[in-house]
Amino acid sequence: MTEQEIVLNDGHTMPRLGYGLWQIGNDQAETLVSAAIAAGFRHFDTAQAYCNEAGVGRGLRDSGIPRDQLFVTSKLRGRDMGYASALRSFDENLQRLGLDYLDLFLIHWPMPAHGRYVETWKALIELRASRRVRSIGVSNFTSAHVDRLIQATDIVPAVNQLEVHPYFQQHDIRAQHGIVIQSYSPFGSSGAAVLRNEGVRAIAAKHARTPAQVVLRWHLQQAIVPLPRTSKVSRFAENLAVWNFELDETDMAQIRGLDEPDGNTQPLPDQMNYSF
Repeated sequence: MTEQEIVLNDGHTMPRLGYGLWQIGNDQAETLVSAAIAAGFRHFDTAQAYCNEAGVGRGLRDSGIPRDQLFVTSKLRGRDMGYASALRSFDENLQRLGLDYLDLFLIHWPMPAHGRYVETWKALIELRASRRVRSIGVSNFTSAHVDRLIQATDIVPAVNQLEVHPYFQQHDIRAQHGIVIQSYSPFGSSGAAVLRNEGVRAIAAKHARTPAQVVLRWHLQQAIVPLPRTSKVSRFAENLAVWNFELDETDMAQIRGLDEPDGNTQPLPDQMNYSF
């Protein structure tokens, strides 16, 4: 294992930096995934609801990189929650991607008003037992949702993918049961507002780095796995060049101070109950 990998609580390893494919159209995905692989990315995060899995799969398969050197994540969409429907949906997921297995499969949202995330979790446990997915986890789950899964099944998610960025840090959820946290929208939404913050820009100038590199480094130094999204090929090399510098405690404290209780840009998990 290298410094660019993290060990999950099931023993598998995962690259500590990934390429997030939210809002990347299916027609763009193949070209962008190919370019990301050429730049050095090996970790790719898509979802059924992103509607780009076919393009992502083509980019992965045509890269010439052996499958065991790629880490591929997808997520179960809300309308397919439930035991039998989750199993069926996963089959369709693999077909669209053109892959034999996934490295990580997540429940995209708990949708607690529907009361189906525990039975859905049991389906993911079965998929892991069949070795069609190596690791299983959740996305947008609160500590209470995770605790309910564990109480019902004794199986701890390997990953919880959350909205985490300097304006919304979610400290109350992050330290739980050895679960690795992935962060989507690591720069915040609304045009990556975090990158325009004067304090972040000052830290970037101090280290002769870009604001994006500073924010990604802030995630990495907390053992959070960021999933930056971009449709600009020029950003790939920039986002990967984060391993040869370090933020000091003053920098980290300054960014910690940016946290806002209502800094989320996506719905809170207990409020997100519509099927998608």
